[in-house]
Amino acid sequence: MTLTYAIGSTNNVEATDVVVGPLEDAARNANLTDYESVYRRSIEDPQGFWAEAAQALHWFEPFHTVLDESNAPFYKWFVGGKTNMAYNALDRHVQTWRKNKVALIWESEDGIVRTYTYWQLYRDVNKFANVLKSLGVRKGDRVAIYTGRCPEQAIAMLACARIGAVHTVVYGGLSTEALRSRIEDAHAKVLVVADGSLLNGKIVKLKEIADQAVDHAPSIETCVVIKRTGHDVDIRNGRDYWWHELMSLPIASARCESEPLDAEDPFFIIYTSGSTGKPKGVVHTLGGYMVDVYTTLKYVLDFKEEDTLFCTSDAGWIVGHSIVLYGPLMHGITTLMYEGAPAYPYPDRWWHLIERHGVTLMFTAPTGVRGLMRYGDAWPKRRDLSTLRLLACAGEPLNPEAWRWFYEVIGQRRCPVIDNWWQTETSRPMISNFASLPMKPGSCAFPVPGVALDIVDEQGQSVPPGVEGALVITRPWPSMLRTIYGDDQRYIDQYWSRYPGKYLTGDAAKRDADGYMWIIGRTDDVIKVSGYRLGTAEVESALVSHPAVAEAAVIGLPHPVRGNAIHAFVLLRAGYSPSEELANELKAHVGKVMGPIAKPETISFPPTLPKTRSGKIMRRVLRAQALGEPLGDLSTMEG
Repeated sequence: MTLTYAIGSTNNVEATDVVVGPLEDAARNANLTDYESVYRRSIEDPQGFWAEAAQALHWFEPFHTVLDESNAPFYKWFVGGKTNMAYNALDRHVQTWRKNKVALIWESEDGIVRTYTYWQLYRDVNKFANVLKSLGVRKGDRVAIYTGRCPEQAIAMLACARIGAVHTVVYGGLSTEALRSRIEDAHAKVLVVADGSLLNGKIVKLKEIADQAVDHAPSIETCVVIKRTGHDVDIRNGRDYWWHELMSLPIASARCESEPLDAEDPFFIIYTSGSTGKPKGVVHTLGGYMVDVYTTLKYVLDFKEEDTLFCTSDAGWIVGHSIVLYGPLMHGITTLMYEGAPAYPYPDRWWHLIERHGVTLMFTAPTGVRGLMRYGDAWPKRRDLSTLRLLACAGEPLNPEAWRWFYEVIGQRRCPVIDNWWQTETSRPMISNFASLPMKPGSCAFPVPGVALDIVDEQGQSVPPGVEGALVITRPWPSMLRTIYGDDQRYIDQYWSRYPGKYLTGDAAKRDADGYMWIIGRTDDVIKVSGYRLGTAEVESALVSHPAVAEAAVIGLPHPVRGNAIHAFVLLRAGYSPSEELANELKAHVGKVMGPIAKPETISFPPTLPKTRSGKIMRRVLRAQALGEPLGDLSTMEG
């Protein structure tokens, strides 16, 4: 397909008309060069497709059934197989020339760099696995991890995987109540916690937060404390032990055999917040997660042996599990973990990391792209970004203007932008562009091989191209969530009851005439104005396309005539100031881009927007504040 690059044109080109690429070098060398045939095979013969994919990894005992659908929606994958994630992420490689290849690079916010080869990481994981055993942790026990981004976070996760303990990683910096509720819900036995971590030049006092949480979490028997910042913390005799002291004892042998685990054994619990009520403990099992993440990332991120991957997420989120840790290590590449904030001490920190460590793949969130775009082009242009070959983004729709900046300024028009859509519940990208395909800015393109999806109306019937509807997954996939921890009925009610036999994603989407997918936003983020359905993401994208706007969030509020009216909250770029004149200009701009029906009723200019700590705008909080309603679960909101 020829390049019809039109972003930045003065011709008011619609986003769906903009096609970029494919980029010749990336397409020629891609792992997935024939998307259509691979995807078709995965849909026509899913059992054969996944059985073949599983052979790339190590099994202590082979599976006898690829998919057991007898108790839907409690599907089982690779039934009868026994395997181990730590073995596939480490042992496989230390038996080859990769033994002394760098597996993990860690850089702290204050510039400390630590590296681990596959052999060194393997030994430390074995040692901590033996430490956990000495503390009474057995297969199936839950271990909570609350550390900030540090090497010990990865080591603790892999050590749990090695012995069959179930880890639940909590974002370092969530509140005392958020940590307590997750520990309590999971009935965690051990807490791995850092004394603190650095963020924007300040110490986040993790141990202090953890002490308050554990005081009200009686399931915790032991806390293992990592000395990261070295500030004074309270060490309670009989409960708290220093990581470095335990790792120096004879109990911490560097030999620990991987436990052969059943493919359907619980692997980890990861919490995601709902609009009301307590957070949901999403349960993922071992075999399906392992095979699916390995296979999907080979296609989506186009892993090569020589790659160094920099993913900006934290393991408190699913992206950190799959992209920072398990995905790259299963593939035997190098993963870079960064502790701190993207703009500290200067707005080129990420770009400096890429230059310093020769990063080839970058994975981040749209909020990160938009946030750094606010500082202009000069900061990234100070750095050598020539090692980059692929850029990836997920979390929210990547609006076309941010896409353009990512592609032109960071990727220098050399790197495919792999926009992809997924969820905590799916554990890996479900819709994505690929290095061998043309890109449409703002679209996440096509279903990943192995994913059968549809867009349906309120009656569950497929809608034609150009019509918005509910995005559903029509078949089970290996890395799917198995349940909500301790609440099977909530799992059924939330995901499988609206359209029987179909998984409800909770997102609205549409296909264009070329088959490209466009995520509109959460179905509760669709505003109906005078009978017209308007996605918040579309209105926000229109606002952000104005040169004054860095970021925007819109909500719908009741209106006596139109049913709902659009209210916008706008963060401005440097050099612009709030004014009534600018608000009117932005309203007119949205009307020009989307039509008069989409013009906001009001525009305000707050200093910040409420976001989760993974960077997603919490529109429901804005709506609740405006209506004077309860704010719901705030455990994942930024402090």
